[in-house]
Amino acid sequence: MNKPLNVWTLKKALSTAEQVGCALGSFSPRYTPMIAAVLRAGEKLQSPLIVQISQRELERYHITPSAFAEEFYRQMHEQRISVPVVLHLDHTKKLEVIREAIAAGFTSVMIDASELPLVENIKTSKAVVDYAHEHGVSVEAELGMIGTTDYVETEKDEELYTDPDEAQRFVNETQTDALAVSVGTAHGVYTVRQPKIDYERLKAIRMRTPVHLVLHGGSGVPSEMMLKAIRLPNGGVSKVNVATDLELALLESLGRSERMTDAECKALSADKLELGRAAVQSVVQDKMINFLDSSNRAAEFFSVVNKDAASK
Repeated sequence: MNKPLNVWTLKKALSTAEQVGCALGSFSPRYTPMIAAVLRAGEKLQSPLIVQISQRELERYHITPSAFAEEFYRQMHEQRISVPVVLHLDHTKKLEVIREAIAAGFTSVMIDASELPLVENIKTSKAVVDYAHEHGVSVEAELGMIGTTDYVETEKDEELYTDPDEAQRFVNETQTDALAVSVGTAHGVYTVRQPKIDYERLKAIRMRTPVHLVLHGGSGVPSEMMLKAIRLPNGGVSKVNVATDLELALLESLGRSERMTDAECKALSADKLELGRAAVQSVVQDKMINFLDSSNRAAEFFSVVNKDAASK
């Protein structure tokens, strides 16, 4: 497959984001017809972005990695998307799913072995890093356990904060490109518990390793709280996952409360699909402007990359 030149690896995108001083939203449309809405938002605001889907989302919505990638690349072509974009496989525990995604054209994958003891997590994550890097694909791994209020992305609601010393060892031994850290956010919608971010823990992790940091559970976190995490001295969070907010906007626009399968979404009338896409696009644009500070950054991204290439 000949990937468009603006479909980047996660490592390239996050390295550039840190130099520019913003974070990238990793948006999960969950339904293939909503990929168009996410990309449309990035193009309209000239914001680099990440389009993602997790193993559990693939299973719940009855989508294959190849079907998701096919629609992604179709929309990239049809909409003439010009901003930098990453196609990312989120939380995944099975190596066969990771292999399938890489074969389908994903430029980044996440191995989530965070429920394993540290040594086993390192071993499992390193095996994925070795395989992915051989194929020119970036890897995100997780250390600590990120809680959840929504079991689409993860199976458990256990939470274990990331230990900075363990993070240093983990990154050194796995050579992962990005690290999802547990510092207080949770997947899903905040109801009883309130979102929080342990900034001192983030700073301590950053002091010990230059790895790109990822914050999962971006839905529902106040923008000022997120921007502070992004703008920490010496580099803070450079990737923020947003999924639940997009699906809630879609369902609300349709007057629904129950999730659909991907096939049910694709079977919606053209009018309803466009209504849903408009709702999703609006949320993505709001995050880019008020949450990530990534709008109107595409030109800066290309400038940094071109400058780096010229200096080599």
